[in-house]
Amino acid sequence: MNARTTRTLAAALSLTAALAISGCSSSDAKGSSGSSGAESSSNASAGAQAGDSAKPKMTVSGAYMPEPVNDKMAGAFMVIKNDSKTADKLLAVTTPLSDDAQVHETKDQKMQQVQSMDVPANGELKLERGGSHIMFMGLKNKPNVGDKVTIELRFEKADPVKVELDVKERTYNPQNSTAH
Repeated sequence: MNARTTRTLAAALSLTAALAISGCSSSDAKGSSGSSGAESSSNASAGAQAGDSAKPKMTVSGAYMPEPVNDKMAGAFMVIKNDSKTADKLLAVTTPLSDDAQVHETKDQKMQQVQSMDVPANGELKLERGGSHIMFMGLKNKPNVGDKVTIELRFEKADPVKVELDVKERTYNPQNSTAH
């Protein structure tokens, strides 16, 4: 193994431990009621092209990032909804926070980077603690609770979607945050 692979593995293991300590949960919450965070959708021109059934329209809800422990890595969670009859794939994430944003899945309690994630037609892709999520490696700065982090989701077919992540406490759990 080279030094970069070792650092990446160490970083991934550290984040896994941090998420486990901060109350990761793989509970299967139904719906997105009570979710907080900015709601985003693709730009208005995409909405004007509603007659174009071949191009899916994505919306995002409940987007947040637990406050990172350090400037080495962070995770992001949200629900991506596809209201069209055309399935799509989340291919990439870009952000000024990191030059290395990755899409991860968790299988058999092991986190691994994937090239894409399916967003089913008339369905949702849930990025949540203990499951699929977005990872940011080598942060350029460490966001604090109350900050907002801008990201852009890139899809195979749909227009890119800009999302603002609310930086929450490390122990934040959206299922327990329905009271305002």
